[in-house]
Amino acid sequence: MHTVAVLALDQVIPFDLSVPIEAFTRARLADGRPGYRTRVCGEGGEVDAGAFTMRVPWGLDGLQGADTIIVAGTSAPLAPLPGGVRDALRAAAANGTRIASICSGAFPLAATGLLDGQRVTTHWMLAERLAAAYPRLEVAPDVLYVDNGQFLTSAGAAAGLDLCLHLIRRDHGSAVAADAARLSVMPLEREGGQAQFIVQDHPAVPRGSELEPLLAWLQDNLASSLTLDDISARAGMSSRTLTRRFREQTGSTPLQWLHRARIRQAQHLLETTRHPVERIGAQVGFGSPTAFRDRFKRTTGVSPNSYRRAFGS
Repeated sequence: MHTVAVLALDQVIPFDLSVPIEAFTRARLADGRPGYRTRVCGEGGEVDAGAFTMRVPWGLDGLQGADTIIVAGTSAPLAPLPGGVRDALRAAAANGTRIASICSGAFPLAATGLLDGQRVTTHWMLAERLAAAYPRLEVAPDVLYVDNGQFLTSAGAAAGLDLCLHLIRRDHGSAVAADAARLSVMPLEREGGQAQFIVQDHPAVPRGSELEPLLAWLQDNLASSLTLDDISARAGMSSRTLTRRFREQTGSTPLQWLHRARIRQAQHLLETTRHPVERIGAQVGFGSPTAFRDRFKRTTGVSPNSYRRAFGS
């Protein structure tokens, strides 16, 4: 039987800890036998879980002999990783153990050096912090999980369940995984990735910046058909100068900023109105429904209709 060890560090997020326990416990083989045995492991006998303190039945020795280790997320992702935990994870990796993280669990896993040079993910709100803390990683903020074979990482909250179902399918096939998904009231594969959940805020610009009036004008004129020349004329500067100022102050080009603003407004309209998708596309300045759908899916990972089904009021 496949053994899964769930590692609970201090400040563990209870949801991230419970997801793999529930997912793997519910997996049943065709003959009804359980597909996994699970262990909850910690560095000491007790683990601080924020709202409560929990006792764990296994120490770090519980990681030894496990087929899979799941590193649950914590509310203090940049806390120093205890040397004993680092050594235990490195030893397990050297023995070929599969190691996965849920949400901010990517931080302690990255602290071991095991993820260096790999594509990884975490909760989209933590992606920039992960990339800054561990520059050797390639952080993908718009996916639900990343499978690198021996090492896997997942995004936040429910994406941990996506990862666990993926592992069950790898181990025991689609039928067993689909059954576990049904018991969890969860689709085996969710459409799109994390991008659909990311709030598309505009990059901040300094108050009183020369671009501030122009950005306000762009926001008020999203429905207009605007070219770079139009925006440059409004700003009273050449296209080349405007593009340089935009990159310096927003990190994007004028047209990239405009497209982002249009998609954010479209998200708001999809969430709060029943206007047809074609009308919303026109309201936010796209010349054709096809152009709107293509840009929306490229930005969020899902179609406008799928986004409305997920987030519409």
